[in-house]
Amino acid sequence: MLAGGQLLAQDAAAGIGIYLPLVLLIVLATGFGVVSVLLGPLVGPSRYNKAKTTAYECGIEPSPQPIAGAGRMPVAYYVTAMLFILFDIEMVFLFPYAIAADALGLWGLGAVALFIATFFIADFYVWRRGGLDWN
Repeated sequence: MLAGGQLLAQDAAAGIGIYLPLVLLIVLATGFGVVSVLLGPLVGPSRYNKAKTTAYECGIEPSPQPIAGAGRMPVAYYVTAMLFILFDIEMVFLFPYAIAADALGLWGLGAVALFIATFFIADFYVWRRGGLDWN
């Protein structure tokens, strides 16, 4: 039979052992990042020319002035991108609720209803301001 101190030490060692895969994953990821950064310049191409050092914009030559007739990019593209991000965030928060709806009970239902109501207010505002119109 083990003494109380030995049993406690064995429990502590077993508790630390469950973190071993996480520590190994962090060490492996850090090692991979360091090796990639150090070997990149050694293994990668090193012949540069004007085409490789200029900015790439969808196959179009970048110019300091807007092309005649093209003008600036419409703000509607940015609004659409922001709405897409908002819907993604909404799904990220709603998915865990869908998984644990039974465990959260009525309080969880109220919290999610408030969250969805907030998003519907924002969506209604964007709709009324014409952010969803495709001209």
